[in-house]
Amino acid sequence: MLDKKNFYINGEWVSPKSPKEIQVIDPATEKSCAVISLGGTEDVNAAVVAARKAFKTWGFSSKEKRVELLEKLYVVYKKRWADIAEAITLEMGAPKDFSSQLQAGTGASHIKSFIRYLKEFKFEKILGEHAKNQNILYEPKGVCALITPWNWPMNQVCLKVIPALAAGCTMVLKPSELAPLSSMILAEMIDEVKFPAGVFNLVNGDGATTGDALTSHPEVNMISFTGSTRAGALISQNAAKDFKRVSLELGGKGANIIFKDADPEAVERGALRCFRNSGQSCNAPTRMLVEKSMYDEAVERLKKYANEFKVDNPNKEGDHIGPVISEAQFNKIQTLIQKGIDEGAKLVAGGPGKPEGLDKGYYVKPTVFADVNNKMEIAKTEIFGPVLSVIPFETEEEAIEIANDTPYGLTNYIQTQDKEKAQRISKKLRSGMVEINGNAFSKGTPFGGYKQSGNGREGGTWGLEEYLEVKTISGWN
Repeated sequence: MLDKKNFYINGEWVSPKSPKEIQVIDPATEKSCAVISLGGTEDVNAAVVAARKAFKTWGFSSKEKRVELLEKLYVVYKKRWADIAEAITLEMGAPKDFSSQLQAGTGASHIKSFIRYLKEFKFEKILGEHAKNQNILYEPKGVCALITPWNWPMNQVCLKVIPALAAGCTMVLKPSELAPLSSMILAEMIDEVKFPAGVFNLVNGDGATTGDALTSHPEVNMISFTGSTRAGALISQNAAKDFKRVSLELGGKGANIIFKDADPEAVERGALRCFRNSGQSCNAPTRMLVEKSMYDEAVERLKKYANEFKVDNPNKEGDHIGPVISEAQFNKIQTLIQKGIDEGAKLVAGGPGKPEGLDKGYYVKPTVFADVNNKMEIAKTEIFGPVLSVIPFETEEEAIEIANDTPYGLTNYIQTQDKEKAQRISKKLRSGMVEINGNAFSKGTPFGGYKQSGNGREGGTWGLEEYLEVKTISGWN
């Protein structure tokens, strides 16, 4: 079992002020794989004080210096790639191939992308030709509290830490206590690169104690949080007390609208996107809206696809999915699957219980419900497991209405060969992102949503600007 009880504060690995330990559970075995500490108010304060002190110089560091250190970090990240992938497999059950190629791969991609955007970004510019003596400055927001989830550990951590570093902010990172190991490797890499002491700090802990102490700390200027909508609301309340800047990336219940002229792989591609990462993605298309003329055919295809979909040990190579993160998450998914049955949805594939031969570990059967309507709990709630709800529609207008009938607005999907129709619908969908015909979003795309899916954007120039204040100076020239 790994001993990971120390925090990274002010350029050093230090013991917690008041030791309180918890176990990190390997979801494939249900056994402890590491021990970490829960940070208390004193630990958080020490980290914030270090970040505040470091900001006095880092906040005025040159763009060239920040680029140089981030480029060194990218080199070290590639060197530790296998370690990161192994940690993610251990802490959250991502199969090793998926962990290496996508989970660890997203971290490297974000570092490389933000280096490019930092090089291109102009931190000073005139207002315009009409006002050449009016100067616009982009300045770092200050000390940032970064709170990240367990489902895409390096993806979410690098979407926050890297642009914060690039902007000249200092920070305290609190990764999820369920999956903290990969973040601690990132701290080791930052230490190896020799970022100035106090620029980056890591304190492990839970939301109720550590997260609360961090988001309510008077010396924190900005909070960036990815997680549940419920937690996002609580964090916003903390931030409101002293008007901290807040960036939230929260839940989703994406609709995937499949028309009869969709490409031949659209149905199966939609199911894969729902089941991938064991369904633990906020932007997963968990509601499949299918035009009635092809509805019965689609349901049969989904039945075959889900029944053949592989679930197995994450330490094996292959394209299977692994367990979900925890016993609590497993139980929540099981409860909602049973709720779908009780509400009268037609269980097409999967269902309650674990897949055959996987009695140990938090494994969930890829599950498909047909004949779902938007009033059912399984259509309204973010299940965060490999559970797909299939809903019929007749007209374009009805599909748009069903898709928008949710408190969330993160990512929606459209499958049709009619380009004008796809463009027309995409403008009417109330979500921060729309994917048409499986065309993946490019690096640097702004990631974020409408409504209860949050209020910020991550990635590219937008992600960098999240960590910058805008200052206007008149009479500059």
